[in-house]
Amino acid sequence: MITDPLRDLPTYADVEDAAQHIKGVAVHTPLLRFEVLDRIVGAPVWIKPEMLQRTGSFKIRGAWNRISRIPEADRTKGVVAFSSGNHAQGVAESAKLLGIKATIVMPSDAPRGKIESTRKRGAEVRLYDRLNESREAIAAELVKASGATIVRPFDDAWIMAGQGTVGLEAAREAAAQGVAFGSLICNASGGGLLAGVAVAFEELSPSTEVYVAEPEGHDDLIRSLVAKKIIANAPGIRSIADALMSPEPGVLTFEIHKRRVKGGFTASNDQLKDAMSLAFHHLKLVVEPGGVNALAVLLNHRDYFASRGPVLVVLSGGNVDAELFSNAIARSPPT
Repeated sequence: MITDPLRDLPTYADVEDAAQHIKGVAVHTPLLRFEVLDRIVGAPVWIKPEMLQRTGSFKIRGAWNRISRIPEADRTKGVVAFSSGNHAQGVAESAKLLGIKATIVMPSDAPRGKIESTRKRGAEVRLYDRLNESREAIAAELVKASGATIVRPFDDAWIMAGQGTVGLEAAREAAAQGVAFGSLICNASGGGLLAGVAVAFEELSPSTEVYVAEPEGHDDLIRSLVAKKIIANAPGIRSIADALMSPEPGVLTFEIHKRRVKGGFTASNDQLKDAMSLAFHHLKLVVEPGGVNALAVLLNHRDYFASRGPVLVVLSGGNVDAELFSNAIARSPPT
């Protein structure tokens, strides 16, 4: 049981509790199968399509699980979060539903669509310079001035438990179909989704190998797993996967990663665009660069994963600006 969300690690029981807590707010996204994808990869592939989730990404799961637990006496002070866009929208939507003021610290170079979507959900957006300002410091000042509750994007046990419901749903649905995944590929930035999913699979499918997918130049978790300590990315490296640009894994999330994540692979900007093109043309799914990273890794390491049997791929979000999406789907999809 979680007593201090900023110190405790979530257990499987916490993920089960989160699943009950988010019922009626978050969508239970179905596992999808595509014959064309099985043929391209050379193994059975299941897709968990979180771009179909409320707010267009998995983030509503953790945001609601965290914000709805704020005591009534503290709700009048509001919430503060920092995010490049998907967590921002999840927090803004949850706060709106609960009648709580939300202030979100967002990088000025975040996709326009994500900034505007956050504002349309009633949140106040504070833009900052990603290279010269600290989002954590800005958020801390806002919390100090207002007494608001900070809603972290990943290093919070209730956030991780909420994100873990992605894995809970997938593992239960697969078991009902008589399927045992040989491997699972999941995107990670700070690693809250990956940690939560890993906790669910540790209980429900411990033989499944868990892998992380990261953008090229932002392989902090992959390198941290090898070093067995947290390693940060070099500053200033850019990627079109704006949702996956946390400089390093979270302290709490990494404790779970060390225990359960076998390793990982990266994908370049071109490989991300190719995967977006394949998802659109062959699967009829709209996926953002950060959301498609796991599919890009599968496509570029298909022999490695096919040798391990059935594969689960988590597509974590679909909030992509039209110009970038148009550029990606103009590319010929991989075959």
